[in-house]
Amino acid sequence: MAEQLGFELPSVPALDRADFLVAPSNAIAVALIEGGGADKLVLTGQDGAGKTHLAHVWAKRHGARIIAATALAEADVPDLAQSSVAVEDVPQVAGNSAAEHTLFHLHNLVLANGHALLLTGRSAVRDWGIVLPDLASRIAAAPAAPLDPPDDTLLAAVLAKLFADRQLTPKADLIPYLLRRMDRSFAAAQDIVQRLDDASLAQKRPVSRTLAGEILDKDDTRAR
Repeated sequence: MAEQLGFELPSVPALDRADFLVAPSNAIAVALIEGGGADKLVLTGQDGAGKTHLAHVWAKRHGARIIAATALAEADVPDLAQSSVAVEDVPQVAGNSAAEHTLFHLHNLVLANGHALLLTGRSAVRDWGIVLPDLASRIAAAPAAPLDPPDDTLLAAVLAKLFADRQLTPKADLIPYLLRRMDRSFAAAQDIVQRLDDASLAQKRPVSRTLAGEILDKDDTRAR
């Protein structure tokens, strides 16, 4: 059988609840997202941890709209507040007076209308850098759903999912090899899968341990 070669197909992340990989590092966050008891919730975790995935799960459960925090300054708040809302990457607008005041207004109006609010950010809320005191205090009062760094089992599953999203099927020895050599983070998993896919396409070679070794060896050389 011929070895699998990469083809330029779109990467389509699967964002349904059944596609989310539950592990001890994210079980609390999943339980809070699925519980539906809180009128507002803060979801935190490093890049690639699954915040956007869980935001979509939450939005589907609540019939909510999702908006990037960077789009808040131009948002129609009364219209948004007609349903539940998920605001992604709130720390990106920390210190932006217009965006912070819009989020404060949105927070109050969504809850006053009997809907739910989800806010996401990479770090713990205390490190978000929100300047508006009333907004900072309201965010700090929300229950926190943390997505902690992955263990080996979860990271292996994440790598497998990232390959599947790109319609790639790695050989059995590739993921254990990557786990031994890559940085221990979701962002590193996303990066190495993308680079393997790109290199496979550019060099017309299969996604393999050999190709991964060449990429990671170059990283080691640059780091010296």
